[in-house]
Amino acid sequence: MPLLTLPNPGALALSVRAKALVFEDPRSQAILDRIRQLSPSDATLLVTGETGTGKELVARHIHALSHRRGRPFVAVNCGAWSESLVESELFGHEKGAFTGATTAKAGWFEAADGGTLFLDEIGDLSLPLQVKLLRVLQEREVVRLGSRQPIPIDVRLIAATNVDLEEAVTARKFREDLFYRLNVATLALPPLRERPGDILPLARYFLELYAHRLGSGPAALTTEAVGRLLEHPWPGNIRELENAMHHALLVCKGHQIAVADLRLTALQPKAATSPPPSERGFDRGAADVASQVKATSLEGALLALFEQNLPNLHEQIEETIIRTAYRYCDRNQLQTARLLGISRNIVRARLAQFGELARYRAARGGAAAAVFGRGEPVESSRVPGAS
Repeated sequence: MPLLTLPNPGALALSVRAKALVFEDPRSQAILDRIRQLSPSDATLLVTGETGTGKELVARHIHALSHRRGRPFVAVNCGAWSESLVESELFGHEKGAFTGATTAKAGWFEAADGGTLFLDEIGDLSLPLQVKLLRVLQEREVVRLGSRQPIPIDVRLIAATNVDLEEAVTARKFREDLFYRLNVATLALPPLRERPGDILPLARYFLELYAHRLGSGPAALTTEAVGRLLEHPWPGNIRELENAMHHALLVCKGHQIAVADLRLTALQPKAATSPPPSERGFDRGAADVASQVKATSLEGALLALFEQNLPNLHEQIEETIIRTAYRYCDRNQLQTARLLGISRNIVRARLAQFGELARYRAARGGAAAAVFGRGEPVESSRVPGAS
């Protein structure tokens, strides 16, 4: 199982960042492939995604896969500094540049020279600082506060944000020229609820992690708890899942984690936004939010079934699909075949195999006469959705 973790994650107990990331879900595997494609380049990269989806972990992995590995990786949260300090932190300052500047200090760009600079929450930068950042990216040099001497830099910039920068540009809260400078290569990280295949591997990883820290024995999730984890929308993403597993391990009894042991928030995730234009072909095309939610629910239901290790699971799933489609189409075999994209002969054979035709005839008390000598019930001609 591909697993990414932050260095010394125990020192970040109060961080809202994701401290682990797996790539079990098909969407995550596609992201991992894209990471491998983007890593060799020096192009500026914009990573988008909700808080707690693992943007810093991805940035660190890209750095580790690039030719800059072994060189500095500097991670900075642009929203963690006041506007009066962030300029000095970004670009550095000379002695006496402002009150309290008793010595010269290199900024983050200089500290990351030769390596990678990760600027998280870049949408929080003020417009004046955006202008200066744009100049640094264009000129590949910084000028410290209180100095006129430019300092050349060799840095790959990876920027991240949890806001829609296109909307911010429209609202004139983010510079359009800087947006295009950052938007050279893009990577959209879907929230945890849209990659359900990662939920259980992450949950078990955190259970093992905290069991080791607490010195307790391993704990297992009950079937009901597994279903609850897969159904939860995870507005806090991976960080929320980590907190839930930590809490469950503290309160569970008999090394069995039940639904009652899960402390899950009642908050709902924010309305989904469209990925950047360059990501739309990669990220489910032009599928709308409703379709994504339905697909995620189906994946979650399948994963819950997989956990139960049922016999003949494929046959059970196929029977449920065909039987449900047949009844949805008012027991019209032709419409069922069209709905599922298979031949009518396959539909007829499966219905006979499942006993659906015999049950229908029995329910009709024999009133449904055989058609063309095949012993099939008379079918409705109504098209689903027609009045």
